[in-house]
Amino acid sequence: MIRWYAVYTQPHGETKALEHLLRQGYCAYLPRYRTLVSHARRRQTVLRPLFPRYLFAGIDRASMRWRPILSTFGVADVVRAGDEPAPVPSEIVSAIREREEAGGFDRISPQQSLRLGELVRVTAGAFEDMVGMLVELRDRDRVVVLLELLGRAVRAQLLAEAVEAA
Repeated sequence: MIRWYAVYTQPHGETKALEHLLRQGYCAYLPRYRTLVSHARRRQTVLRPLFPRYLFAGIDRASMRWRPILSTFGVADVVRAGDEPAPVPSEIVSAIREREEAGGFDRISPQQSLRLGELVRVTAGAFEDMVGMLVELRDRDRVVVLLELLGRAVRAQLLAEAVEAA
């Protein structure tokens, strides 16, 4: 039976560690998310590790030893409880995989579809289902919406993912 363990990698060594673990016959999984990166006036979508410096290794302890993982290129250590590696429940790894496949971790900015001055609807939080005017795009995660509350206009700073075009 394969059990999952968290592997601590060298800085920016997640993909190298993944590649070498797979070559050695271990099951390995590196959760990633998509994000937009701007460089030299170009925007492109790239994959980044969900947990920087960590990945999961699946080991059948009855037939495989875990100590060779420690000498694998890109690996710094295995997360342990005492001298033994600490197992990660397989339900957690499965849930992370499902959410990754559904794009639940992707950080492709929802602001791309929003324009200043347009009407937006709040989809989550205390102001859910309220409609207001988008007045500011703060950073990649936050926006400012002008909402009508108690007869006056109030500026509300919200997560960009909590608003959509009305």
